[in-house]
Amino acid sequence: MTDSPEPFTGDTTQKRFQHGLALVPISLFFLTAISTTLAVGSIWYAVAILLILGAHEFGHYFACRWHNVDCTLPYFLPMPLILTGTLGAVIKIREPFPSRAALFDIGVAGPIAGFITLLPFMIAGIVMSEVTPLPDEPGLLLLGEPLLFKFIAQIVHGPLSEGMDIVIHPMGFAAWFGMLATALNLLPFGQLDGGHLAYAVFGRRAATLSMGALATVIALSFVSYSWIAMAVMLSVMAYFMGIRHPAPWDDTTPLTRGRLIVAAVAVLIFIGCFTPVPLTIDW
Repeated sequence: MTDSPEPFTGDTTQKRFQHGLALVPISLFFLTAISTTLAVGSIWYAVAILLILGAHEFGHYFACRWHNVDCTLPYFLPMPLILTGTLGAVIKIREPFPSRAALFDIGVAGPIAGFITLLPFMIAGIVMSEVTPLPDEPGLLLLGEPLLFKFIAQIVHGPLSEGMDIVIHPMGFAAWFGMLATALNLLPFGQLDGGHLAYAVFGRRAATLSMGALATVIALSFVSYSWIAMAVMLSVMAYFMGIRHPAPWDDTTPLTRGRLIVAAVAVLIFIGCFTPVPLTIDW
């Protein structure tokens, strides 16, 4: 039994166009599932990282829907040639923010949703990780430990002896990458998530924070080569999009006390997820 074909109307054409657009994020999701599985060689990592990234972007997506702000579905970014197998995920917001409250809610929903999702993967990954002697060989890749990651590892494995280190389980590596992505997104710069929050809280004064964040990232690139890519990306964003965040339609109504409390929680999440030296190669 088959359904009769729909009559050819403008609405039908629009629906088919929208369905065609949906194929792009769906295809990118499956490509990212493949690239993340192959990158680390573990389905544990692929499932965990897809859920963490997906929670972050769908946090933004559903907050946009709540405030009637037009946006796309999440676009996952496969990258098979790098260690993580992905560059993360993004959504595109297709109209101005209606208010500071909407700007704040949409900006903060992603980091909080992603952070809540990565927590059980981080704990389980650390529990399943092994403490082994550091190999005596050059070219060893060492991951910087965010404060929260270090705190949980201390509880689970205790103080490590000299020459010992934790060989992270793939699920823990997914949580580590999720924490790195969360910290980078919460930098108070331009139109990053942290830039949205900074403007929602401080208004036009947030431009000073953006300049400070850019200067800090450039300075960190001299401490660790792993910051160079971020410094370049922020510099490009500053050049093409400017250092100032665009104002929402309602730029005068301040945030409620509850949202300011959530902003403080976001700062704590940033502190817990941040590491000044994400990657080190031990030569």
